[in-house]
Amino acid sequence: MVVPVPTVLREEQIQVGDPNIFERIDAYSAPRLVEYFDTNPCQARVYRLEQAPSAAGAADESRESARARAQALGVTIEDAFTVGEYDILILSAEESAGLETWLTENDYRIPEGASEALAPYLAKGMKFFVAKVNLQAFEASGVQKLRPLMMAFESDHFMLPIQLGMVNAAGPQDLVAYLLSPHGRIDVSNYRTVKIPSNVNVPEFVADDFADVYRALFRRSYQREGENVIFLEYAWDMSWCDPCAAEPLSLEELRQAGVFWLHDEDVWAPNVFLTRLHVRYTPEKFPEDLMFTVTDERENFQGRYIMQRPFAGELDCEAGREYVESVRERQEHEAQVLANLTGWDIDTVRSRMGIYDPLVSVRPWWERVFDSFR
Repeated sequence: MVVPVPTVLREEQIQVGDPNIFERIDAYSAPRLVEYFDTNPCQARVYRLEQAPSAAGAADESRESARARAQALGVTIEDAFTVGEYDILILSAEESAGLETWLTENDYRIPEGASEALAPYLAKGMKFFVAKVNLQAFEASGVQKLRPLMMAFESDHFMLPIQLGMVNAAGPQDLVAYLLSPHGRIDVSNYRTVKIPSNVNVPEFVADDFADVYRALFRRSYQREGENVIFLEYAWDMSWCDPCAAEPLSLEELRQAGVFWLHDEDVWAPNVFLTRLHVRYTPEKFPEDLMFTVTDERENFQGRYIMQRPFAGELDCEAGREYVESVRERQEHEAQVLANLTGWDIDTVRSRMGIYDPLVSVRPWWERVFDSFR
């Protein structure tokens, strides 16, 4: 892994994190399916939530000879240390071709010609955080999967470098960014940010296929917007949620996520605003890194999709006949909405839905009259 950073990081500024924290944030902010149930129309809301599923080896040379070779290529190893299961180097370089050569010689899997992508970061005076998995340390750690790496640093530029990640990409890359702030929503200043389509009614079968539905919806929205926008999937004050797809993070979990400004007395109402951004990017459509800006906007938003379950029992009144027709009209509207959002064939959507066809048995009026005397 090669990541541009604005300054030389000390060992104390890098840690391995708890992957459960990312899973908790993802569960809390993921686009969700909300389920409502119709009441019996002959007698006159409950909801349930489901969440979208929501992504070697040591160097052959000794450390001393590695530094000498690096110096010959104009690369300086500013620091070297091991954190958890990772061997980490902090590099600076005089020119991008020398840095590309050094990375290739040291088994970093970057494609030929990567110097073109490295050059803009060198021109800005940035350093490079590079990491490899230390297999011995990984085995000794007892963990089953690689843990996330956490870096803490200060910078005048609130940005996320994405250009290097596209150099050896076989196709579009997907990135979900969770941004936490004591102020408000975080936007991208150099690309358009648009809200993912939300608050629409969808057919009942979506409950069994929500992951595929959302993938198709995202792809369709991505294409319609010109493939060069950032999608806002969630923006919410983390002191509350309605409805909650998962329990809000505790004060300790927020601290583990990097929220350093909270105090113990904030436990009941932590001042944390979460922004979830989703971007699918290619070199042609995203020629610049993502530049973020903090706003004071605290309007809440979530990717939310609604299933309205029809009444499942027997209908025994005239209003029941009207209700059946209204549900069928609603189903047709839901089919059209889903076909439009996903690009799926409308007839295929209709065939998967099924037609609402409950038993409607209306008793004669005189039986209902005499019931009142019993």
